[in-house]
Amino acid sequence: MTDERIGDGLWAALRRLPRGSGVVFRHYATPVRERRALFRRVVRVARARGLVMVRAGERAGLGEDGVHGSARGDRLRTAPAHDRREAVAAVRRGVDVLFVSPVFATRSHPVAEGLGVRKARRIAQGLPVTVIALGGMDARRFRGIAGFDGWAAIDAWSAGGSGAE
Repeated sequence: MTDERIGDGLWAALRRLPRGSGVVFRHYATPVRERRALFRRVVRVARARGLVMVRAGERAGLGEDGVHGSARGDRLRTAPAHDRREAVAAVRRGVDVLFVSPVFATRSHPVAEGLGVRKARRIAQGLPVTVIALGGMDARRFRGIAGFDGWAAIDAWSAGGSGAE
């Protein structure tokens, strides 16, 4: 996941991601022209590194593999889920990848209480899509939980974060 907080650490984070990983580009607060230019740069790096590119908040059409959130597209579709009802609704809408969030407290949503591992697992349980744990995640925490196909983060991939251990 990206946002403005990652700053120039974005480029180092992209280099650290293992081939086949995905990037959800979420620079919502960046002005449109600047956001699209940055997105194009990120796409070039992602293509060179074998990363999957997903864009949040806009219609598809700038070279991404898919869209995140309420954006529509005919390619890969991802969405967040904060409870079981939201998760089931996303699956019914045809989402391919679901981000259950926030598993733990996170700086991205400082007022949101973490779901905790048990509740997050209940949300994810039995869903016929790829389910990713998000919110306060890093490689160490992911090793300590089960029931998810992968994990996503912002801070863990920032400089000094514990992303690819």
